[in-house]
Amino acid sequence: MRVPERLSSTAVRNRQCRADGRGRTDDESATGGPSCPGSLIVVSNRQPYRHEYDDAGPPTETDGGAHSSATAQTRSITVDEPTGGLTAGLDPVVKRTDGTWIAWGDGEADFDVTDERNCVAVPPGEEDYTLRRLDLSEEAVDSYYYGFSNRVLWPLCHGFPDLIEDRSNDFEWYRTVNERFADAVADHATADAVIWLQDYHLALAPRMIRESVPAGATVAHFWHIPWPSPPTFRQCPAGGHVLEGLLGNDLLGFHVEQYADRFLECVDRFLPTATVDHERRTVRYDGGRTRVVATPMGVDAAAYDRDARSIDPDRLADLLEEYDIAPDTTLGLGLDRLDYTKGIPERLAAIERFFERNPGWRGEFTFLQKATPSRTDIETYQRHGDLVRSEVTRINRRFETDDWRPIAYTEDYLSTDDICTLYRRADAMVVSPLVDGMNLVAQEYVAASVDGDDTLVLSDRTGAHERLGSHALTIDPIDTDGFAAQLEAALSMPAHERRRRMNTLRQRVFAGDLESWMATQFDWFRRLRDERGRTDAGSDSDSDSREPTPPV
Repeated sequence: MRVPERLSSTAVRNRQCRADGRGRTDDESATGGPSCPGSLIVVSNRQPYRHEYDDAGPPTETDGGAHSSATAQTRSITVDEPTGGLTAGLDPVVKRTDGTWIAWGDGEADFDVTDERNCVAVPPGEEDYTLRRLDLSEEAVDSYYYGFSNRVLWPLCHGFPDLIEDRSNDFEWYRTVNERFADAVADHATADAVIWLQDYHLALAPRMIRESVPAGATVAHFWHIPWPSPPTFRQCPAGGHVLEGLLGNDLLGFHVEQYADRFLECVDRFLPTATVDHERRTVRYDGGRTRVVATPMGVDAAAYDRDARSIDPDRLADLLEEYDIAPDTTLGLGLDRLDYTKGIPERLAAIERFFERNPGWRGEFTFLQKATPSRTDIETYQRHGDLVRSEVTRINRRFETDDWRPIAYTEDYLSTDDICTLYRRADAMVVSPLVDGMNLVAQEYVAASVDGDDTLVLSDRTGAHERLGSHALTIDPIDTDGFAAQLEAALSMPAHERRRRMNTLRQRVFAGDLESWMATQFDWFRRLRDERGRTDAGSDSDSDSREPTPPV
């Protein structure tokens, strides 16, 4: 049912989990970095560490756990750690706060290393925080993750309503899995807990959590993807439930102001009993109040800078040889999930137009496109992957010579070290999504551009463009001619201009890095608690509309 115009309402060890899910006392907590005003519980679909069986390794016995078995005791277990994106960004934060992370356990050996509460200490060997895993059935995953999350909410929020697939039972499973996440949170939450949900997989959980945790707990949510306009959101199946669920939060964050304002517009239009204050960005609904904020996320810039400075020249040579790229070629780089929102076919069309217009660059410039297969169980993604691969083949056949191809394409796994090696080597990075909530790749590239003479070509439809657009080369990803012209400008730009632009970009990325973003989130959490205290004392919690000052 569509939304009507108005709606009612790799060694493995365990540690002992305390009753509140935190593995160490406050006196033992890590220091340094932003501090959370309470016990932090991060809730996300994806887990930060995954345990897998390594049949090639020597037999070993797991370290107990309620789910361990005779089979597990004879098989070696390895741990996959986060290499990018949201989980990699939040992992160091949860380490510092000695918190709890609740996520879907999708690794083959995940539940052979957990205790009777499905908890395991991570990272292995360090044991900085507790990971609580949810064991989901194949049917649940198909309907909750591949169904409502990625067949409805993902295309809807990215402006592709024609790609929505409203399958029967998907939403009911989405609700059921959100209930399971909420139940897990209730097991760990205390009165001082800060419960911080991540992204679109958990839109219903905030209201469920609010009804099941102590009143003093703070419930917050960061929505990492775009938010659609009201005419687009109207096409969301169960859209009223999505809005009501998100209004269970005390704080709801987006990357950019446009998405925050769109959310408020949707609430205003589709929930008639909600009171929306657009100036203060607050919503009063069903006895609660939600503050909506825009706080652009950064990356661990210092880590990318450090890794880029320590690259192995031999590894760079190996990568170039592996992808048949001449050592002295001018190199362009694209790094994306194989998703229809990332604009890869449009990028390939611009590269083709560039070589049509600039035959002198043939043999001198190679574009390396790294694409990571994603959600391949969904037919739309399968077709998109086929399209990208066929376009790469067609363009290469059109322009290639015996010793040169215009596009080097790979779907290989690349380590963080490999990625930083390519970031530093690339003369131009192309980030051209059709729409993107933020885009951390653009910021990673800038942080890794330690030589300062590279160029960022950036879509004006990314959240990152608000921070970086003035000194990147801006493109409209569907304007093939304009896109090609900006590629030419990037490759022909004088060295002094490249350095001037990159110097400013680096200043902005470092000033707005991950730690700065986290400090802003924690400042908001503190302010919410202060406002709650003033309300309890009888004062008006809406009287001060000033936002916390972002740390420098």
